[in-house]
Amino acid sequence: MAIVEVLKYPSRSQWALLQQRPFDDVSELHDTVRSVLEDVRLNGDEAIRRYTERFDKVVIDGLQVSNEEFLAAEASVSTELKDAISVATNNITSFHAAQRFEMRNIATMPGVECWQKAVAIEKIGLYVPGGTAPLFSTVMMLAVPAVIAGCGEIVLCTPPAADGSIHPAVLYTARACGVSKVFKVGGAQAIAAMAYGTESIPKVYKIFGPGNRYVTAAKQLVSLQDVAIDMPAGPSEVMIIADAEANPAFIAADFLSQAEHGADSQSILLTSSEQLAADVALEIERQLASLPRREYIDKSLSHSKIIILKDFSEIIDFSNRYAPEHLIIQTANYADISTKIVNAGSAFLGAYSPESAGDYASGTNHTLPTKGFVCMYSGVNLDSFVKKITFQELTREGLQTLAPTIEILAAAESLEAHKNAVSIRVRT
Repeated sequence: MAIVEVLKYPSRSQWALLQQRPFDDVSELHDTVRSVLEDVRLNGDEAIRRYTERFDKVVIDGLQVSNEEFLAAEASVSTELKDAISVATNNITSFHAAQRFEMRNIATMPGVECWQKAVAIEKIGLYVPGGTAPLFSTVMMLAVPAVIAGCGEIVLCTPPAADGSIHPAVLYTARACGVSKVFKVGGAQAIAAMAYGTESIPKVYKIFGPGNRYVTAAKQLVSLQDVAIDMPAGPSEVMIIADAEANPAFIAADFLSQAEHGADSQSILLTSSEQLAADVALEIERQLASLPRREYIDKSLSHSKIIILKDFSEIIDFSNRYAPEHLIIQTANYADISTKIVNAGSAFLGAYSPESAGDYASGTNHTLPTKGFVCMYSGVNLDSFVKKITFQELTREGLQTLAPTIEILAAAESLEAHKNAVSIRVRT
């Protein structure tokens, strides 16, 4: 039996079932997470230390990473890795700096001038998971645009290792990206600390970053009334569109690179070629034999699929309905297909654009909506770290010209005070 399920020509009535993600309902965690949030809100650092000992099995004295720890991290990171981080951050900087908002003043009519100004969110929190891998790439993706935007205070929380340390690459990357406030705290308690503030950890206005089910639930709950969050997010996913001429080894590698994210990740290949589907299935099995994160990949592959559809019209329709976080298009006419894509978090075009490029170093951001939320949310970008204030200035003549319109509209809504605020000016 193949490691990955291969489905041939499913009917449209089956599509909804095939497009389901691995079940990830975090609402069942809300009661547990809510108690953690409330505990941290009331008891601050004491609650943080208690949960860190309980969940991370480590006793933490000072929650904030010291300058000595930063220096030690810098000394322990290889020159090769430092150079790679530098290339990646430079590309991420170039891409996000080009997103700076510029708007000229608009005269909507004579004497009525309107404009917008982009202002950085003053205090932001970044959550960087620990877990099974040191995700210093997440530091780059979140810290670089935050610094470009001009956010005044950037707080980073990440869970400590068993010895109470933070992975050197995470600390080195944080400082290299301009972040100096790093705290040794993970899980729902970290989200609570940034949402409410503690004796050591400042309160922020918006929280960014991925995490496990408890972190996701915590972000959902604090966003209801206490703080903004970047976006809804769940297990990572990739969809690959390929034609008969695509390289099976490349596709299998992309398939497996997504699967190693975690047991609840999902990879889907869409093709109209039965031969390609068979070749990719064999290549997945071959490449899998040499990969170290087998326990995660096997679970991910259990809800991943290769789906053969009759033509590219169906493939494009299926993809847009699934709305993938990552979309890889390995076809001869990838440019044409890309114009028909309306739902995707980040798209990778052609045989030499693996998802790994966007995950690390091409310059685009890898913090993206999942579970179909790309239908209405963008991934993290420079705008995620700013708010826009609108301004308007009316001359006396401009208000006199516009006054009848405003007065009629206000009267029609029975808001006489609104009408009077205009009338009193044009009569004097």
